[in-house]
Amino acid sequence: MIRDLVAGAVAALVIVMLAAAVLWSMPVQAAECVGASWYGPGFHGKRTASGARFDQNAMTAAHKTLPFGTKLRVTFQGVSVVVRISDRGPFARGRSLDLSKGAAKRIGLIGPGHGRVCYEVL
Repeated sequence: MIRDLVAGAVAALVIVMLAAAVLWSMPVQAAECVGASWYGPGFHGKRTASGARFDQNAMTAAHKTLPFGTKLRVTFQGVSVVVRISDRGPFARGRSLDLSKGAAKRIGLIGPGHGRVCYEVL
């Protein structure tokens, strides 16, 4: 009986340790805060770096290195939007993310034109 209890406790401990190892090995994507701006009217309908036609009202963004198709949750002053990377840029110093006009409008970045946003890769 005691042998069965010990075997059960050991088995439970092994399961907990394996679960912990899996959780610890999973990558954690911390939010990154960067300078951002928006673009739209002059590029609407033109081809993006990914080859897709740019829709200024879509929920898309440009980033210098993230793979095309990557989805991000972008937050500005407590308001978030999910965007998909479809273009390269921005090309203004101090900025790492260019949002489409539609995405910028949804989070309130249109008025100031640029600001500090935080994003997480989904």
